Amino acid sequence: METYNMKALLHNLDSYCTSRTRYSRRKTIPVQVGPVTIGGDNPIVIQSMTTVDTMDTGGSIEQCIRMIESGCELIRITAPSMKEAENLAAIKEGLRQRGYQTPLVADIHFTPNAAEIAAKIVEKVRINPGNYADKKKFELITYTDESYQEELDRIRERFLPLVRICKEHGTAMRIGTNHGSLSDRIMSRYGDTPLGMVESALEFLRICEEENFHQIVISMKSSNTQVMVQAYRLLVQKLEEGGFQPYPLHLGVTEAGDGEDGRIKSAVGIGTLLEDGLGDTVRVSLTEDPEFEAPVAQALVARYAGRAEHAPIAAPAAYPYDPFSYKKRETVEVANFGGANVPRVIVDMSRLGDLSPKEMKAVGHFYLPELDKWKMNDLGSDYIYTGEQPIPFMLPNGMKQIQSWETWKQNADRKNSFPAFKAAEWLAQSELHPELNFVEVDTEELAELLPALRERKDVVLLLETKNSHAMPALRAALATLMVEGIQVPVVPSLNYGDQSADKTMLYAATDVGGLLIDGLGEGVLLRMAAKSAQPREQLLDMVKLHNSVSFGVLQAARTRMTKTEYISCPSCGRTLFDLQETTAMIRKRTDHLKGVKIGIMGCIVNGPGEMADADYGYVGSGKGKITLYKGQEVIKRSVPSERAVDELIEIIRQDNKWIEPEFNPEQA
Repeated sequence: METYNMKALLHNLDSYCTSRTRYSRRKTIPVQVGPVTIGGDNPIVIQSMTTVDTMDTGGSIEQCIRMIESGCELIRITAPSMKEAENLAAIKEGLRQRGYQTPLVADIHFTPNAAEIAAKIVEKVRINPGNYADKKKFELITYTDESYQEELDRIRERFLPLVRICKEHGTAMRIGTNHGSLSDRIMSRYGDTPLGMVESALEFLRICEEENFHQIVISMKSSNTQVMVQAYRLLVQKLEEGGFQPYPLHLGVTEAGDGEDGRIKSAVGIGTLLEDGLGDTVRVSLTEDPEFEAPVAQALVARYAGRAEHAPIAAPAAYPYDPFSYKKRETVEVANFGGANVPRVIVDMSRLGDLSPKEMKAVGHFYLPELDKWKMNDLGSDYIYTGEQPIPFMLPNGMKQIQSWETWKQNADRKNSFPAFKAAEWLAQSELHPELNFVEVDTEELAELLPALRERKDVVLLLETKNSHAMPALRAALATLMVEGIQVPVVPSLNYGDQSADKTMLYAATDVGGLLIDGLGEGVLLRMAAKSAQPREQLLDMVKLHNSVSFGVLQAARTRMTKTEYISCPSCGRTLFDLQETTAMIRKRTDHLKGVKIGIMGCIVNGPGEMADADYGYVGSGKGKITLYKGQEVIKRSVPSERAVDELIEIIRQDNKWIEPEFNPEQA
């Protein structure tokens, strides 16, 4: 298996974006999709995909209309065979008769003939290079250069008719690589890597360019946010190095899931790339009705409307980390921060005044008065920030509080409490805790602290910024610490004010997740807004949200696994069962399996490949029939759907990963 030379790629790390300190959209060629233009100087386009059977013409039209009215500017519809491709004409005509001009995209996987039909009807076709002209049997094949070229010649022969039809009819194309459906040929040469994803697309792109066809959008999608971000960055670098046109990018995280988890996971992947000016069209893939996807995508994209006006960010001397692969920043261990420790969750409860034991359930700790004991769920915070309001009762075992320095130094019990200094207070070297001291510092003040931070093993920075381009400002400060050889742990500290829960969720996932993707940051602290007249229950709801989002971001960035992860596709016309209902059912039975990844796929297209790194899989294989997987290995075929969840649990049990669910005090 060949590996790519990372040193060769690192000669110009900023070539994957215009700037890592100044927000600027990457300049791309415009691609016309009916009345909509993707790329160029045009706004980012919002799109989604229908879930109704493509042969249900009326149902497809009605769902398209709901999607359009929710903000969808481009609609993708599956065409798994020639009959569905032909029926796209009826759907398109029905929409036009109702006065809707929104362009349609045919989603093609295994059937080139369907793509060729669809390209004469709709405004854009999406092909997956991993299975358009290739097969995936999870076989490792040894290729010589000659035999590999023979495979490329075969692909060219199969792909050329579609390219020529698209040119003739003015139809755009998306070359959409999925991490989980890389062909055996690509896997054999490049492995399961971001480079394999990029090369899979470039093979098809070279054929298009040889035919002088450039109406192309490219995507590099994965359910693993680290892989997804690395693949897009590497794609942009390879396009530039190879002299390709700067094609627009379609951004998306595949199989993100539903609810809060799906939104956070989407924002970690998509938001990280948007921060660097990458992305020309966005689809948020949720296991929900498609009309709920566009508003989430709009909220992510709208954040950048005035971003170019942000305050200047001082560029570090270098970014001494690899943007194309994950490696955690080297730090000293301070208490349970840094070193080999997982990132820690700190929750701000400073606005709540006197807390009661009962209210600690907002941060995952439950007091059971009848037993006089504490119980903690999977989302039990590590620290709480109480500021000038110390906790008036004994804390749960393992939890610590952070107090302002003035409050802490008057505290008789310092075993479970630690001081938080302002930068000037800490520089004055007043009374310190012997093991752990938090220093609250803005990115603009960091430079004056650098000499004092060298060789310190008792300090954790709570790093904040007032810059509206927050993630890059924090990233530049962390890069400066790396350049200076300063290894103190750093916890990003962010304050989003009293805004909606959805915005807080998406913004935190972008700003903190973007750092974690690059191995930066040893925790997360979401601050409460300045004091306002909110009722106490609303403040507790905000605390609960901050705690849940913090753990969700760490999990989505693959840096701390605290709950079961569900890799569930967003459903489409190929789906063989009710994905939302089934996902909810499986979640109800298995959501206590901490760290286990379960793939829930509606059909074989989104089957073993798309859930590439899941531990177990539940895949539709026919009406009422389910195939169960362990990793990518089929364990049971054609299991009746009414027994499938029980059979899945039995497979997990036999693998010694099943535990019985415990009493949940939150539901008591």
